[in-house]
Amino acid sequence: MNIKEIIVVEGKSDTIAIKRATGADTIETNGSAIDEKTLDKIRHAQETRGVIVFTDPDFPGKRIRSIIEEQIPGVKHAFLHKSKTIAKNGQGLGIEHAKDEDIQKALEAVYSVDVQPIEDIPLRMLLDERLIGHPDAKKRRDRLSEILQIGQVNGKGLKKRLEMFRIGQHQLMEALKVLHEEDGHE
Repeated sequence: MNIKEIIVVEGKSDTIAIKRATGADTIETNGSAIDEKTLDKIRHAQETRGVIVFTDPDFPGKRIRSIIEEQIPGVKHAFLHKSKTIAKNGQGLGIEHAKDEDIQKALEAVYSVDVQPIEDIPLRMLLDERLIGHPDAKKRRDRLSEILQIGQVNGKGLKKRLEMFRIGQHQLMEALKVLHEEDGHE
């Protein structure tokens, strides 16, 4: 893969996995307490080459992602579903445990945050599709998040995440078709 942006990861093991899968350059945050020096590096990278934030799908990873997004506007985001980041022995999760092809797919599906949403996603649509306010909602949201590669999100944040990443009704309906097909095969 030819990735011009610098990928922000959490640690050395993530860098090794990214290098193995893509050859891309990385910046390591070394934990969720990002210091000003690291933020300055990320700012400089954003100004010169662009940045893709690719953190683990856990609380510290989400915290790092939100700090960077708040401090450095315009960064892009790549996500891997939690199920694709679990260690072979089942102990721990992280980008470093993902298969090369899963890392590559996540980086091909990068999203940019946009303050102006492409179009409004009606709340009624999310209710009708059993993505919120339904006993199966969490399971369906998790699968939808995996299909769209937008990272796991709770019911409250789904609408915002879809709009933030400029996923319109058409793209959402395409992903929901996949979900409906899978529902038919259960």
